[in-house]
Amino acid sequence: MVSIADVARDAGVSSSTVSYVLSGKRSISPETRDRVEASVRRLGYHPHAGARALASSRTNVLALVMPLRADIDVQVLMGFVTSVVTSARKYDYDVLLLTNDEGPDGLRRVADSAMADALLVMDVESADPRVPVLRSLRCPTVLIGLPDEPGDLSCVDLDFSAAAKRCVQHLADLGHEHIALVGPSPAVYERGTSFAGRFLNGFTEATRTRGLNAPSQPCSPSYDGVRECLDKILVEQPRLTGLVVHNEAVLGTLLSELRARGSRVPEDVSVVAVGPDEMAANQPMRLTTVPLLSDDVGRIAVEMTMRELAGSSAPEVRLLSPRLAHGDSTAQRD
Repeated sequence: MVSIADVARDAGVSSSTVSYVLSGKRSISPETRDRVEASVRRLGYHPHAGARALASSRTNVLALVMPLRADIDVQVLMGFVTSVVTSARKYDYDVLLLTNDEGPDGLRRVADSAMADALLVMDVESADPRVPVLRSLRCPTVLIGLPDEPGDLSCVDLDFSAAAKRCVQHLADLGHEHIALVGPSPAVYERGTSFAGRFLNGFTEATRTRGLNAPSQPCSPSYDGVRECLDKILVEQPRLTGLVVHNEAVLGTLLSELRARGSRVPEDVSVVAVGPDEMAANQPMRLTTVPLLSDDVGRIAVEMTMRELAGSSAPEVRLLSPRLAHGDSTAQRD
């Protein structure tokens, strides 16, 4: 393993000079700095993380709190994780993934242990019990999600209310008057997950505005759950011609069940879904979707975190405007 002494010897300077170049704590002549940086690149030197943390009071680690629950689509979450990790590396930061359900006490433990410089928190609830604790911590925190009262915490997410309205607008503009929402699993609603509530509110508001008859049903991520969900929808909406699907985990099963019941997509039932781009690409037909924008959300969350670490940013809330990606699963209603 290449040491700081090896770099110093190669550059013809002292070890302390190499340390000052790497830390930026003292002014070093441009010529000496260039020589040291050239030696670092040539020898492939990487500062020891523990020593760097002791010297700078920084770990260069971001903690991403992402509880892995039974009702969560891990594939969808990994899109956000990938974006956070990729964006963090551009700032020379690593990401510590915390997958336990870190309640208020767990978050205090993480912050007090100084194992990370900042927290990024996912799976945010509308009345999230972690928010008061996060606001009291000295550790910079960014929420990927939007609680009802974020206070002085920075938040970023897709505008799920606007996303629901965009889905309803699309179907209504195609002439569909009898539509329904296939929502997340019942546990997601019971937990008060923010994105689910905001989407449902947006759907309800948009259908009321357009004068549409539009029930909604939660859907458990199983074949029986999909059948039960569709049965309930068809009882309330026997003339169903359009579905908004806000449940990536059941989408493939839902399309299969529609085919099994003799309902053709889009000839009989138009389907517009909310989810990652890969979801649309992995179905038998190219779906009309509202993408989750996980790449943008993760990148912006890291940018917010870096600004907070630099002390150069006031708390902010950013909700990203949804876009509709037209596919073959929706059609004009005769």
